[in-house]
Order: sequence, then C-alpha cells, then structure tokens
Amino acid sequence: MKDITVEELFKIDHPVVIDIRAPIEFKEGAIPGAVNIPLFTDEERQEIGTIYKQIGQEQAKWRAMELVSPKIPMLLQSIKNASGETHEQPIIHCWRGGNRSKAVTTFLDFAGIRAKRLEGGYKAYRQFILKEIPHFIPDMAVVIHGLTGVGKTEILQILEKRGYPVLDLEGMANHRGSIFGGVGLGLGHNQKQFDSLLYKKLKEIKGATYFLMEAESKRIGKVTQPDELMEKKMNGINFHVHSSVEQRVSHIAKEYIEPYKYESWYFDVIKESLNKVFRRLKDVEIKNGLEGHLESREYKEMIQLLLEKYYDPMYDYKRQEYTGEFFDIFAENPVDAAEQIASQLEKLSLKPQYV
Repeated sequence: MKDITVEELFKIDHPVVIDIRAPIEFKEGAIPGAVNIPLFTDEERQEIGTIYKQIGQEQAKWRAMELVSPKIPMLLQSIKNASGETHEQPIIHCWRGGNRSKAVTTFLDFAGIRAKRLEGGYKAYRQFILKEIPHFIPDMAVVIHGLTGVGKTEILQILEKRGYPVLDLEGMANHRGSIFGGVGLGLGHNQKQFDSLLYKKLKEIKGATYFLMEAESKRIGKVTQPDELMEKKMNGINFHVHSSVEQRVSHIAKEYIEPYKYESWYFDVIKESLNKVFRRLKDVEIKNGLEGHLESREYKEMIQLLLEKYYDPMYDYKRQEYTGEFFDIFAENPVDAAEQIASQLEKLSLKPQYV
C-alpha cells in the first residue's frame, strides 16, 4: 500500500479515483470523475456513528467489521472492474484518509490488486483546490452582459467551441442565475460541487491569458463565486449584447417553456417562482397581470411582462458597477452576437487559445 498526495494525484492524466464514502457523502461533493463504491450504506454509516458516540470506539469498529466482512469479495471486484484496462493503479479515498481507506487498500493488497491511498482523503483535496483556485484564474476577464433572454450562455457555448477559454459558471452551478433559474434542472449544485468543477475547468484553460464569462451576480443559485473571480470580472473588458424583446421572449420560451410545459410539475414550479417575484414587486396592476397570464397558461405573455416591468429595470444600474471598457453588440440571435464578439476580440488581439 502506497500513499499519494493530492499534488501527485493531479499529475496523473487519467487517474482511477475510487471514493469509498457513503452515497450521501459522495453526493454532497466529490472529485470529478471519481467512482463511488461505498464501504457502507448511508444507514450503516449512521449506525456506526451512533455506536461510536453512545458506546465507544471499540464497539463501533467491531460493528463496522461485521457489516463489511460479507461485502469484501463484491467490493474488491467492483474496484477491479472500475479500474478496467487502465495501467493506472486505483486511488482509494474516504473523508480524511482514515480507517475506511486504510482497510480497503489493505484488502486490495491481500487480493493482489495494487492500489494507492489518497493522503488526507477528500478533505485534503478540497483544501488544496480552494487554495489553488485564486492562482489559476487568468489575468483578464471578458464579460458578456445583456438583458435576460439575449442568450448569453449560448453565446459562451458557441465561442467555447471556437476555441475561446470560457468559464460557464451557470453550468457549474447547475442554475441559470435567476429566480426561475432552476426550472427543469433539478437541484442546483452545492458549493463543494461548484468549486470542484471550477477548479477542473481552470486547470483545462491553464495558460490562457484571458477568459470569457457571463456578468453573473456573486451568488448563482446555491453557490457563490470566489472574490478573486469577482474582482477580475468587475475590471475586465465588457460586451453588452442587445436584441429585441420578441427575440428574447422566443429564446426564453425555447429554454424554459417548450421542453417542460406539459410536465405535471411545471405549473406549480412556475407559480412558486412567480410568488418569489411578488415579494419584491410592489405594483399591484403588474402582479394582477402576471397572475392572469399564469392562470391562463399564457406563458409567453407572462415572460414579456416580466421582462419589461421587472427584469429590465433592474439592469439599468448594473452596468455602472463595471470599470472596464464596454462594446455594444446589436444582434438578431446568439450566433450573430458570437460572431460580432469574436470579430472584436480579434481586433483586440484576443485570439482563440485552443484550436
């Protein structure tokens, strides 16, 4: 059995990382690409923890042995299968690199399967990436602005395919950033998941002199951006994308309505999100109009009213918060906007970094 540090882990191109924590721990946050082969179920983990607190360590270890013993053959076979044809040894980890990972690597050694144990476990990995993230952020931000519905995320995706270094923070947060941002996406990512995905992407664009991002608020769904990223965003180069209300309504309907409108949950989710808007919206006439459109399932009309009377006025002051130069882009659609932005980036000598 050999220990491997987090720094050494990141030097391996395609590591086979086996996370043996309980499913609930893995779901809360994991190393991207890791395979969860839990030593204990969530219920077993809770039972052992209770015994440890109420009776003692020796009794908890004995109960853990009783639970694990019947699973050993299947556990080892699962790890062997996950390793596949790769020549890399599986890297085993738990929360702190303690008893669980020590036990599993010992079992693997007895079975003739060479494996490494991640020193410090997931806790060490998380401490490492939080320390490294600020140093990995490229020096200059290119920020995409625009009223709700201009297609900022789609613009970023188009530019990323063309080789530009992009940080899709909404994708990392699994949330679109607004009150309605979680519609159709399920539960948004938590901070641990977001940080892992951000670090992974920053590693991918390492060496880039700049990066593109959307003009997000510090908080996106359940997560917050690091201060260092926010600082570069506020002092970067800015593109403000403009398009017609009709185009924006059409774009939002395509993303938020058409895929989900016949789902049984859709109306209730939209109503709940609209109620959050009402807590901030004081105009009774606008509220009545929005409620009327909702009850009649007139979603496009509801979107247009929301844009004109709620979202658009909030954007009036946000542009003033940015100190960098602004370029205005008047576009028919996201493809047109991406083309114009790419043309301007070329003039600024900011070329694609990955071809």
